[in-house]
Amino acid sequence: MKKLLFFWHNLKSTFWFIPVAIIVIAILAAFELLYLDNNLDYTPKGVLQYIFPGSAGAARSVLSAISGAMITVAGTVFSITLVALTLASSQFGPRLLRNFMHERLNQVVLGTYVSTYVYCLIILNAVRDNDSISFIPTLSVFVAFLVTIANIILLIIFIHHIAMKIQADAVIADISELLSNNLNTLFPEEIVLGEPTRKEPDMLEVLKNYEYQMPLLALKNGYLQFIDAEDLIHKMKDKNQLLILDSKPGSYLVKGFTVGMLYASKPIQPDELSSLQKMLVLGKQRSPDQDAEFSILQMVEIAARALSPGVNDPFTAIACIDNLTATMCRLTQIQFPSKYRFDDDEQVRVIAKNLDFRGLMDASFNQIRQYAAGNPSVLIKLMEGFKTIKSFATTDEHHAAIKSHADMVKRLGEESIKEINDLNDLKERYQTFED
Repeated sequence: MKKLLFFWHNLKSTFWFIPVAIIVIAILAAFELLYLDNNLDYTPKGVLQYIFPGSAGAARSVLSAISGAMITVAGTVFSITLVALTLASSQFGPRLLRNFMHERLNQVVLGTYVSTYVYCLIILNAVRDNDSISFIPTLSVFVAFLVTIANIILLIIFIHHIAMKIQADAVIADISELLSNNLNTLFPEEIVLGEPTRKEPDMLEVLKNYEYQMPLLALKNGYLQFIDAEDLIHKMKDKNQLLILDSKPGSYLVKGFTVGMLYASKPIQPDELSSLQKMLVLGKQRSPDQDAEFSILQMVEIAARALSPGVNDPFTAIACIDNLTATMCRLTQIQFPSKYRFDDDEQVRVIAKNLDFRGLMDASFNQIRQYAAGNPSVLIKLMEGFKTIKSFATTDEHHAAIKSHADMVKRLGEESIKEINDLNDLKERYQTFED
């Protein structure tokens, strides 16, 4: 079931699905309104007679003007979107294109203008004015008029939206919000100090129950995007098997690469391996659904580009550090799931390759530190960020990982900062780690 939800989520995130859905709705609405026009005997009176078309020629003129304007504006919207994508790709990196293409407003705007054009064509084709029959779809034309007014307002909102979204601070804030939502989904449990942890199984005893083993190989090249964990555990229980995974979502797999090892109490059939391979979804790019590092690396890429000699924008890099600091502070409060996954009978069925706090610290700050050599403001900001994370740390693992990064930044500062006052500022902020 979760695998189907994963594909449904990806389908909704494509740039074409929402526009196509809106076009289909517009076509259905056109036929429904034509049915009402054909069956309702309505003659507008008073002020309404100046809004509703009074003749077939007037209806054709209104619909022709609206349809021509909408397809023109749709081209303009598409051009604006392409310009925004080009700016995002050159300034923030090509991996940020995914975020812009998944913007729901961009999809709705494009779908609305194209669907209005299609709607007007259908209504225009239904207008009749000859000796044998006369049909003026009064209500349908009035709806087209109202939709056109709404589209004008929507165009203003869209231009404002694009102008805001291409700003660096807005891009970083959106990534940070997406990252926060992903973390809340992937790590819903918070640390409860003093709560007893589940005892890890004795793997030597566990493996004694399985006589046969066989490697699970990747079917094709690509990034591991999704693992259907629940179905996987149920399958392992039904077959009395154990799967030890060597890769996690976000890992790049080569065709024939060993993803994990399958252990069984009876000979393993080829169809069993094939069904397991289908539970591992591979794609051409990384996906944030189960990959906690995805959004972190997007933010790191922005910071790395900002620190490149051709850009030299430390303010953007500092904004990324601030948001990554907030993320790591949140991670000090969550309970990382165990790599051991049990069935309902408390038997270990899957051993996953999990992320931990140190790994996410490395993903967040290693590359930024490497690009920040000789930049005092960024190195000092990194040290301040580590001080903030340290104030939230709750375990020895947290403190050890934070101290390790602070030491690396201090050594880099001593090697690359030439101004003694800047170096002293960095060392002053490091003093909290020497206590």
